Amino acid sequence: MHIPDGFLDAKVIVATAALATIGVGAAWQQTKKHLPQQQIPLLGLAAAFVFAAQMLNFPVAGGTSGHLLGAVLASVLLGPSSAIIIMTAVLVVQCFLFADGGVLALGANVFNMAVMGVIVGNTIYRIFLRILDGERGRIAAVAMASWFSVMAAALCCAGELAWSGTVPWQSAFPAMAGIHALIGVGEAVIACLVIAAIRKIRPELLAANSNLLPGRKVAGIVVYGVIITLGLVLFVSPFASTWPDGLETVAAKIGFDRRALAQPLVPGLIADYRFPGLGSTAWAAIAAGIAGVAVVLLLVIFISRRLKGNS
Repeated sequence: MHIPDGFLDAKVIVATAALATIGVGAAWQQTKKHLPQQQIPLLGLAAAFVFAAQMLNFPVAGGTSGHLLGAVLASVLLGPSSAIIIMTAVLVVQCFLFADGGVLALGANVFNMAVMGVIVGNTIYRIFLRILDGERGRIAAVAMASWFSVMAAALCCAGELAWSGTVPWQSAFPAMAGIHALIGVGEAVIACLVIAAIRKIRPELLAANSNLLPGRKVAGIVVYGVIITLGLVLFVSPFASTWPDGLETVAAKIGFDRRALAQPLVPGLIADYRFPGLGSTAWAAIAAGIAGVAVVLLLVIFISRRLKGNS
């Protein structure tokens, strides 16, 4: 769902950049006030995991693939404000390092996936969590929230395309809603599996007082999480679907794919998630994934330390 440059006009680029700045700025202030010191490594871990999981495109239908958005997953584990910071950092790295999403469209991508994906997903999660009891209720809440987070991001994207004059709303809405309704199901399944696994292995991360975890326990969780994240990159990413994602499919079907710039404004050092200079496609994907995980992990930890005023 990463919008490339060329799909949006100037007014939409400016408006979405402003909205994204407001949303991320508000999240920054909230995180700055409420982020516990010992939770800083967990933000980096969550960002690295979301990045790795987003590399794992899964087939949906009709030659289209989808991937985890991760907004609800991050929000459930660390709260909505931290989730917005995490998602924004992932999108920035994807844009500038991997040429995934346009530089001019970065504000729109952040607004759609980081801001609206988190806000809508977290709101739905909280509503269903009040209605449904127990662990099954939590899983159901995660499922519903995950689906709605994908739909919110997709419909925001459709609205931006229509406002830009790229494609009429009556064409953009059903096309984006239809394919992303299916992708949202995949999002819900993956998010529920991850939350269920965490519940079995590290239930303290889902506890109401998880921000009080001692530093030694957090360090153990981070090491364990990094191993799992690298495992995804090493053993799963080479088998990710190469089919186009939902937005790419819609663009090709309706015929506005030609509006994308032939060359990105800022060529990524690791374009298309393939590390240059490696002959093997599988090893190129693995190396790109490892590099991305490292960059996202370090970037979010650095940002978190800046938030807390540490060197």
